Amino acid sequence: MISVTIYVRQDDERCQQALADLSELQAIVPHELKKIEIDSDPELVKQWGESVPVVEAGPYRLKTSFTRQDLQITLQAAAHGIKQEQEIDAAIAQGKIKLDIKWTGADRFSHWWSRHYLAVCNIFVLLYVGLPFLAPTLAHSGQSWLADRIYDGYSFVCHQYAFRSWFLFGEQAVYPREAAHVPGLITYEQATGLGPFDDLAARAFRGNPVVGYKVALCERDVAIYFGIFFFGVFFSVTGRKIKGLKWYWWVLIGVIPMGLDGGSQLVLQVLQRLNMIDFARESTPFLRTLTGALFGVTTAWFGYPLVEETMRETLEYFDGKLARIRNLRSQGAVE
Repeated sequence: MISVTIYVRQDDERCQQALADLSELQAIVPHELKKIEIDSDPELVKQWGESVPVVEAGPYRLKTSFTRQDLQITLQAAAHGIKQEQEIDAAIAQGKIKLDIKWTGADRFSHWWSRHYLAVCNIFVLLYVGLPFLAPTLAHSGQSWLADRIYDGYSFVCHQYAFRSWFLFGEQAVYPREAAHVPGLITYEQATGLGPFDDLAARAFRGNPVVGYKVALCERDVAIYFGIFFFGVFFSVTGRKIKGLKWYWWVLIGVIPMGLDGGSQLVLQVLQRLNMIDFARESTPFLRTLTGALFGVTTAWFGYPLVEETMRETLEYFDGKLARIRNLRSQGAVE
């Protein structure tokens, strides 16, 4: 006998008709009926409110406008499927069938990845944002050759301007350009003697024993990846149950502030260098860090729950496959 579930709403004529049809079909296709009234459950109302009646029978589902004939065909298909499964199970138990189902290396990796992807991502992001802090540590300890390899590697993904970077082992943690107007700090020009618009020199300058040595990622990038890392850890310790951030909140909170902060200074400085305007804007370490962190956190908040949904489906599939293989092995149906 098959199990049938029907989702209904009170005082709905379509639902009453479906219940009556199921009652009449009991003699043709015997079934156990479970009726669920969704009015008292907001989640079910949200899921099925516009689709009732909804009938589930085995792998089949009918929504709203269906006929008695549709219902009968669905019940018969579900009953036929159960009968076939029972016949196959009997043949397996008698040793008449051998199934070629294998747990491959790809299955093993996919199963492992769907369980541990978040830990791997968190470790990778931490290493990615942590390694740039090793460069100034090595430079300070005299291991300049190793430090240069880190600086060189990260130069492909970051501008590494000294006036937009964190410094370790020096007089200050940052040396912003004079144009940033940050009070109480030695400016980049004062600390290095370099010109404010010599970008190549700012990129090449990695520090000295007096001012310290710069981190191999700029302030904004450091904030972005630490934001991704901290949200990833928070998402993990809360059981991966945080709902994803809506795309428009990601754009509003994460993308636009960083775009305005970085884009405005870029455009105005280009116009100034072309002598089209006589003023420019230079963002501050605080704003670069704030907007970078907002972008990193919201990007992870938007992305990780989407990935988690996919990984849960993947895990359910491979858990089911592994359980089937173990069951079949116990019956001698597979090697």
